[in-house]
Amino acid sequence: MAAWDRVIWIVLDSVGIGELPDAADYGDVGRNTLGHIAESRALKIPNLVKLGLANIAPLKHQQPAAAPLASYGKGATHSPGKDTTTGHWEMAGVWLDQAFPVYKKGFPSGLIAEFERLIGRKTLGNKPASGTEIIKELGEEHVRTGKPIVYTSGDSVFQIAAHEDVIPIAELYRMCGIARKMLDGPHRVGRVIARPFAGTTGNFARTSRRHDYAVDPPKPILLDVLEERRVPVFGIGKIHDIYNGRGVRDYVTTQSNLDGMSKLSAALQQRKNGLIFCNLVDFDMLYGHRKDVEGFAKSLEEFDAWLTAFLPQLSPTDLLMITADHGCDPDSRWETTDHSREYVPILAYSPAAATGANLGVRETLADMGQTIAQNFGAAIPHGTSFLREVTSSSSGEELVPKAMVRKT
Repeated sequence: MAAWDRVIWIVLDSVGIGELPDAADYGDVGRNTLGHIAESRALKIPNLVKLGLANIAPLKHQQPAAAPLASYGKGATHSPGKDTTTGHWEMAGVWLDQAFPVYKKGFPSGLIAEFERLIGRKTLGNKPASGTEIIKELGEEHVRTGKPIVYTSGDSVFQIAAHEDVIPIAELYRMCGIARKMLDGPHRVGRVIARPFAGTTGNFARTSRRHDYAVDPPKPILLDVLEERRVPVFGIGKIHDIYNGRGVRDYVTTQSNLDGMSKLSAALQQRKNGLIFCNLVDFDMLYGHRKDVEGFAKSLEEFDAWLTAFLPQLSPTDLLMITADHGCDPDSRWETTDHSREYVPILAYSPAAATGANLGVRETLADMGQTIAQNFGAAIPHGTSFLREVTSSSSGEELVPKAMVRKT
């Protein structure tokens, strides 16, 4: 018997909440995504504050809630690295021994030469860049020559951009498949990403037909053990791609945070049990990497406003968990556009609990996955469940049968 029939897990991509103890190893001392955005101006995020966001760490212009509605805490990343794959895999119970490789000066010339041989075309770019900026820079030459644009970022990614009228989608996807097979061993990047775009010179824009080719996670992950127990998992956004489709029975992609939130609202009406797992990527893709503090702030407010209608639709048999996968502090005091090595916020809310508990500092993001696994009668390799804390009401009564609460 589960404490909750349904868990809604929302990852606010890149919304970190302060540097980790090893931030110096990553050049991230002082970086604090939420903290610096909150410093920029008074954020209108009343729902997140009521849930307990300002109880996790000080946020300028915000007062901690006297009685937070959600259980609250922050999670540390145990694995080395600070990217999407590392964070999401760890949430699902995977600890990495070493970080996925990144290429601050572009990919080795020999690797690019082999890729060009296999696809039968020369390439452009081969450097770290913003996706929107590189198609501004090289889009016209790409259209003229037919050479695909290869680029990377602070993430462990090999990205291929191509105009849909120059290199058809099927051909772009074929190239990405070739790259994925090539990139193994020391060059085993976390993701190969197809980045199609359209439009004319000066008005190029990326289309919605992005596709990620991830490394297959080691077994078992949370989604594997849920599938074994026939717990349905519905992915929203890039969840399916991050886990290479493992255990994600049904999924939808998204074009924006607004689209993702709309699909979350629809899923709440249509799917009455299991795990609804969503990644909202605009915080990272549109604002963090582009150093857009105000855009980031408005996007947080947009999410908070959406919660106004979403929270009352939750039932006592629902658990809502809001978190992030890493940071991407857009503050201009740091020149880098890379992700930042930060704690992530954890908010766990159910209408069944009168008040939230202080979850403290969790030693690994896998604690979240372990909590979900235990709720459905399963376990994953790493993490300590906080199911007991979250399922305790203000009177101390437990909402979960004691037989379900076991050490992990």
